Amino acid sequence: MTELDVGKLRADFPILSRTVREDRPLVYLDSGATSQRPRQVMDAERAFLEQHNAAVHRGAHQLAEEATDAYESARARIAGFVGAEPGEVVFVKNATEGVNLVAYAMGNASIGYGPDTPEARFALGPGDEIVVTEMEHHANLVPWQELCRRTGATLRWFSVTEDGRLDLDSDPITERTKLVAFAHQSNVLGTVNPVAELVGRARAVGALVVLDSCQSVPHAPVNLTELGVDFAVFSGHKMLGPSGVGVLYGREELLAAMPPFLTGGSMIELVRMEGSSYAPPPQRFEAGVPMTSQAVGLAAAVDYLSAIGMDVIAEHERELTAAALAGLAQVDGVRIVGPTDLRERGGAVSFVVDGVHAHDVGQVLDDQGVAVRVGHHCAWPLHRRFGVAATVRASFAVYNTVEEVDALVRGVRAAQKFFGVA
Repeated sequence: MTELDVGKLRADFPILSRTVREDRPLVYLDSGATSQRPRQVMDAERAFLEQHNAAVHRGAHQLAEEATDAYESARARIAGFVGAEPGEVVFVKNATEGVNLVAYAMGNASIGYGPDTPEARFALGPGDEIVVTEMEHHANLVPWQELCRRTGATLRWFSVTEDGRLDLDSDPITERTKLVAFAHQSNVLGTVNPVAELVGRARAVGALVVLDSCQSVPHAPVNLTELGVDFAVFSGHKMLGPSGVGVLYGREELLAAMPPFLTGGSMIELVRMEGSSYAPPPQRFEAGVPMTSQAVGLAAAVDYLSAIGMDVIAEHERELTAAALAGLAQVDGVRIVGPTDLRERGGAVSFVVDGVHAHDVGQVLDDQGVAVRVGHHCAWPLHRRFGVAATVRASFAVYNTVEEVDALVRGVRAAQKFFGVA
């Protein structure tokens, strides 16, 4: 395996050289929320805007052709990165929009389509069920709650064990289950869920599977085709790419049968006053002028990650996670919320400090130059499950170092000392 030169790599990220809070070096440990971007990504987006900017799939002039080529090249490279075909990649503004696209398409399929139409396979009604898990980000929970409200379906969920694993014995999947949606990796616990097992259970009852892969695609090799899921989502801003762009992956046959969510220009085949027909996917789900420069930037991020090697990145982040778990274990009064070993675990480490609110810990860490996330991390039900209002979360990326993990541990000790609980 290629050895990662983190010092050399960090030079690609201008923001990592800045200082904060009385000229302290920035220690950025919040990549689970938004990762930083290398120069190569910013340069790619800038070059597109300076040389090729135009509306894609419209116009016959040279700039329009160049813009379309750049956009579709980005789609192909991103598809290859996750083991998909280009026609299975739909550009959305973020993963949240991707989940909502599927949810609203299923809602649309439940109204006005006959039982013998292709869209009928997505229809829901009273008596049908959607299954999620107790560890979901709100983006993979609230859209399904709303879909159930609109259609009369029922939402059920897997519970979570005390050590932060999915409780497979709490299985709510039944013959009435039409869809199973879950995170590949928890954004709070770091837990990597057993995709093959859950896909197998869903397949046994004919249910569709939606995978939230926001916290897995940027950090380890992921092949969505091999995982066997029907749909998956991930966001550019969590994988060294631009904000405002994400991906919905869908199996080709499913996208071809699914009704659209947003309608208007670019997604049509033929329009008459009496009605319209729609373009084949992925264009069917990309109404209006898309986020072209952002897609180009995301493709550059994929190229950057691929050049390093996702297996190399995964091993580096595993070392950082091991260091964080070990370091925090040495601090009395700190409790990890989630798995405390490295088995099926990624690089998001959430914890609480006895006697100090998470927001206060975060403030002291910020005063030390250490940027972490504090709060419920858009996973309120999960925090209720563990009886805490908020946690501190450190989340790692390829550009982080063991020395930065040490700074995190020192900052936690400083918070305890400041609030008199050490």
